Amino acid sequence: MSGIVGSHDLLLVTLDTLRYDVAVELATEGRIPHLARHLPGGVWEKRHAPGSFTYASHQAIFAGFLPTPAGPGPHPRLFAARFAGSESTASGTFVYDTPDLLSGLAEVGYRTVCIGGVGFFNRQPPLGSVLPDMFQESHWEPEFGVASPTSFEAQVTRAEQVVAGLPAGQRLFLFVNVSALHQPNWFHRPGATREAGDSRATHAAALEYVDAHIGRLFAAASSRRRCFAIVCSDHGTAYGDDGYTGHRLGHESVWTVPYAHFFLEPGATAP
Repeated sequence: MSGIVGSHDLLLVTLDTLRYDVAVELATEGRIPHLARHLPGGVWEKRHAPGSFTYASHQAIFAGFLPTPAGPGPHPRLFAARFAGSESTASGTFVYDTPDLLSGLAEVGYRTVCIGGVGFFNRQPPLGSVLPDMFQESHWEPEFGVASPTSFEAQVTRAEQVVAGLPAGQRLFLFVNVSALHQPNWFHRPGATREAGDSRATHAAALEYVDAHIGRLFAAASSRRRCFAIVCSDHGTAYGDDGYTGHRLGHESVWTVPYAHFFLEPGATAP
């Protein structure tokens, strides 16, 4: 990353609440072709989330603690604040002398932009401003939120507008928190009803919905120069697993998440 920062645009996409097993299942079955063609080897990497719910996980991610590879470490990190004795800071790590990754990137000339999704980005209560206030520019509309059946399409349209409005030489760090996977997600599966509620199957249908539109986001992010992209979940969620429902709890379905990073070549086109 020390050689990528400064020369590339950067894209971070958190597929909020996406379960690892669902992500793997859909990639294996060919149900998320637009994501799968960018995954190294066509597969998701298994990682452990830095938090069990959105606020905690994003505070960690924005400090440089991306989901950790699910195996014995230490594992070199892509980004890290300068910290004496850090065992995960390596020669290729982008090291910054600010409290968080966003201000570290801003210090070297990046425009940091947040396109929020779930409630922790909506600025409606004071708590909903903590995360977006870390960025130089942030966007949230009700159409981006969990209750909108077209949330991701609206988020991608805003991302396209953001990129189009930047000066050609301006480096960009674009963050998108995708709300579509989060409950309620029943409306993404044909035939599902509000009364029946959300399920693992409607969660999977929401990922298929995201996949259908993510090509536009990748095209926008790489429209000006080569882009380094990170796509991951911030945490999973339980749908009755061992009696558990939801997240902010210590279950395998919550702590295990899909992760991938890859390059998007300049001029990539949307499907």
